[in-house]
Amino acid sequence: MILLEEMATSRLPPATLTLKQFMRRQQVLLLYRRILQAIREVPNDSDRKYLKDWAREEFKRNKSATEEDTIRMMITQGNMQLKELEKNLALAKS
Repeated sequence: MILLEEMATSRLPPATLTLKQFMRRQQVLLLYRRILQAIREVPNDSDRKYLKDWAREEFKRNKSATEEDTIRMMITQGNMQLKELEKNLALAKS
């Protein structure tokens, strides 16, 4: 019986996420994808490259954040920045 338990636990990766951490990770990845999709709509090549580099660096810089409140705050700020970008893009098209 002990051997079966050891085999079951050894299959798990060393850094297994809790359900809450998994859900937060999915939120962050979705936000990142949505930001990159919005950036693709920027008409100017240099502005598009600048924004893409900025987004990549922001996400990399905050990659090691583990505090739940901090992550939630960063997701909220990211969503606000995404809405602002989408609003500016809509204004530019009209």
